[in-house]
Amino acid sequence: MKIEPISVSDLNKYIKDRVAEDEYLNNVFVKGEISNFKHHYTGHMYFTLKDDKSLIKCIMFKSYTTTLNFMPKDGMKVNVFGTVSVFERDGVYQIYCKAMQEDGVGDLYVAYKELKEKLEKEGLFDESHKKKIPLMPKVIGVLTSQTGSVIKDIINVSTRRNKNVYIRLFPVPVQGEGAGEKIARAIKIMNDKKLADVLILARGGGSLEDLWPFNEEIVARAIYDSEIPIISAVGHETDFSISDFVSDLRAPTPSAAAELAVADIEDLKDRICLYEKRYKTLLSRKLDLMKMRYEKCMKSKAFTDPKRKIQDEYLKLEDLLGKIEASISEKVHNSKIRYVELISKLDALSPLKTLKRGYCISEVDGIVIKSAKDLKENMEIDLKYVDGSRKAKVL
Repeated sequence: MKIEPISVSDLNKYIKDRVAEDEYLNNVFVKGEISNFKHHYTGHMYFTLKDDKSLIKCIMFKSYTTTLNFMPKDGMKVNVFGTVSVFERDGVYQIYCKAMQEDGVGDLYVAYKELKEKLEKEGLFDESHKKKIPLMPKVIGVLTSQTGSVIKDIINVSTRRNKNVYIRLFPVPVQGEGAGEKIARAIKIMNDKKLADVLILARGGGSLEDLWPFNEEIVARAIYDSEIPIISAVGHETDFSISDFVSDLRAPTPSAAAELAVADIEDLKDRICLYEKRYKTLLSRKLDLMKMRYEKCMKSKAFTDPKRKIQDEYLKLEDLLGKIEASISEKVHNSKIRYVELISKLDALSPLKTLKRGYCISEVDGIVIKSAKDLKENMEIDLKYVDGSRKAKVL
């Protein structure tokens, strides 16, 4: 079998997809020394992180560099938190940094890992507990900031897919001190008052510190206890928070969450039309089949000549009766022959036959005398012949 080669682009894309599926590589915390640092005019930072044995390329986009409280430089030892991914064009893998701290500072990441392991052991991430997102929810509850692009994106996507859907915004802070408690309380209120059919927990991208409320235990347990299905859309596609693991469904972005929560009404209409056509086709085939069966039945002899069946059965009955009569006659004939044979044998053994040949039977008081020793002088005996009996006296 001939094996067709793939393109370099296809190979690099395949490698990138495999790396993206690795949960560990989506959230790495790496320490090392900065070298070849370059602060691009666009605001992005490019550098290499190395130790005494190896090195890896890193990039930190402008949206994340604003969270730095120091300016990186060559020779500086740092801890970076980010995602390992493949740059398809060059076929190289690198760390896409989301946060950077000078060496020795990593408390948030340690806390993140510890809480994640704890909740995972308790079963908060189990698939068996996750609820199914309703197909046609009437009310979409959104927990996010009332300002910013997140709620606008969700509204735009939702109304474009289904104009009849109702968006209920419950404004909550998505970063800062106390945000976690307020998010957890909002989830509880939405459940207690049954204010939505599905909830979207959303915010835009940011540093680990910015996303920290969604990594708090109180939020994780509120999501787990929610009776309303929850879609988590926190940060960018490469960001993973604890709320993503606990939620019933994770969306890479808030817009994607809206697409997952709201069914496209036009797609549903097309699907209904397709089903309608299929059902009509199947029904038409069913009717044609039933019509053919009906016509076949009407052409059968049972309908065209109903007496024929009775006549056929009557002939069968006559045949059976003839066989029974023949069997009885044969049985009687055989019995008669056997009867004659038995009579002949019985007649041959009859004592009358013996008497006809000149013999007689001697008796005393009805008892046959079998031996001369049984006779005594002057004893009267009866002699029976074939044509009668006479009395005699023993001399």
